[in-house]
Amino acid sequence: MMYLKNYNLKNKTAVVTGAGKGLGRACAIALAEAGANLIIISRTKKDLDEVSKKVKKLRIKCKSYVCDITNYNEIKRIINKQSKIDILVNNAGNNIPEHFTKVKTKNMEYLVKINTVATFNLAQLCALKMISSKNRKKIGGAIVNMSSQMGHVGGPIRSVYNMNKWGLEGLTKGMSLDLAKYNIRVNTVCPTFVVTPMTKKFLKNKKFKRETLNNIPLGRFAELSEIASSVVFLASDAASMITGTSLLVDGGWTAK
Repeated sequence: MMYLKNYNLKNKTAVVTGAGKGLGRACAIALAEAGANLIIISRTKKDLDEVSKKVKKLRIKCKSYVCDITNYNEIKRIINKQSKIDILVNNAGNNIPEHFTKVKTKNMEYLVKINTVATFNLAQLCALKMISSKNRKKIGGAIVNMSSQMGHVGGPIRSVYNMNKWGLEGLTKGMSLDLAKYNIRVNTVCPTFVVTPMTKKFLKNKKFKRETLNNIPLGRFAELSEIASSVVFLASDAASMITGTSLLVDGGWTAK
């Protein structure tokens, strides 16, 4: 038996949100390298065009849409007009670190809207589209929700993000049970700190950077490729018996 062929995503179509930068961009490119056709979504056209160009060199079909994932009607329109979806990488999200006693209501509500509500809506829309394929049970489907080690442990100035990501872990478990009968698997990938445009600004703080590295037994930050390859694994048939769980890519942070 050729085990490696299970990682091949040829003839699959994958939706990736927040695909213009950082983790989303890395995941989109990795899925394309594994053979998947792409539907990429981001707020910035320039970023999408760059990813699209890179992916098309791999002779992969790529549709891109400029959209804010918190705009439900627009996201619904985009998802509903696709002919088929096999994989969703629910990656778009944000963080505004504030001490719990100083969290501004507007920031909290924005983070819940983008990290929780929009993620839920997108997963539901994509699941409905997946289920509408006649042979779904045979071919299977995969939803990968981008969580965080902060969905498993607490972190200072991360209370709202903790709330969002622990919620996402719970949503993933519940979804996995409801979608199992359609052979649609639902899991999370939980990275530690990865150097991305979003985390770069936090890591400028030397004290924060030092304390963060002290929490990672492997002694370094994660690379984008290490997260992207975990997403490809969970999206592929190599993970066909894995659902309702988390893949922690945290260098040992949560082992302590």
